[in-house]
Amino acid sequence: MSAQSRATADPRWVRVLLIGATLAFLGLFLFVPLVSVFVEAFRKGVVVYAKAITEENARSAIFLTLSVAALAVPLNAVFGVAAAWAIAKFSFKGKSLLLALIDLPFAVSPVVSGLVYVLLYGARGLFGDWLLEHDLQIIFAVPGMVLATVFVTFPFVARELIPLMQAQGNDQEYAALSLGASGWQTFRRVTLPNIKWALFYGIILCNARAMGEFGAVSVVSGHIRGQTNTLPLHVEVLYNEYNMAAAFACASILSVLGLVTLLLKTLIEWRAGLRRRTH
Repeated sequence: MSAQSRATADPRWVRVLLIGATLAFLGLFLFVPLVSVFVEAFRKGVVVYAKAITEENARSAIFLTLSVAALAVPLNAVFGVAAAWAIAKFSFKGKSLLLALIDLPFAVSPVVSGLVYVLLYGARGLFGDWLLEHDLQIIFAVPGMVLATVFVTFPFVARELIPLMQAQGNDQEYAALSLGASGWQTFRRVTLPNIKWALFYGIILCNARAMGEFGAVSVVSGHIRGQTNTLPLHVEVLYNEYNMAAAFACASILSVLGLVTLLLKTLIEWRAGLRRRTH
């Protein structure tokens, strides 16, 4: 080993210590809790587990969780692409403000954001009288839950796309336009293929956050069992009723969804890395 390599390389004991500390931390705060969820979920047997996740309120919570995510994620995908396109491809006044607004859900507590929606759309909120006159209900109903979920998840797609699109620049789009392509053709055939893996990655993160959201949805849902309880809220209800087996059974579904998200994230990163190496 050269003198330069020895000067920049850490001693073996330092590397072993750091790796060991990292693995111990992950095991204690990640793997042990994850394993304990499944152990507790199956503690009373498969029959009890199956009954807990198939009873009416659980099925309603699972369906509502998937429905809210199915509505919120596409909206955030469209917003994310539009916001990233505007920020990366154009210069305009207020760009810094738009970036700050995109990051706002990271700085504001989800509970506070849910409360804001109650103050706006609740029965005594700013638009409450108008909504009552037109027989529209947002708070304590699915629309309010979708709005709250959209708010807490909309940075994910945009924040994945903005740095990538800024790094790519505008040269390929200008070339396509100079050859006679329309704006839509340029986006579909040039821009979208270049950002597809980052877009998929942002959508996966957005979907995981949407399905696991608790704070904002808890405020606007009303906790109506079988109607406005998503899966995280249903787990809380079961836990408060000391129905531990059912609570952990439903929590295991969220854990599985998280593991699937992690797997998809890893596959996309691997595919994106392979694409960079081949090009």
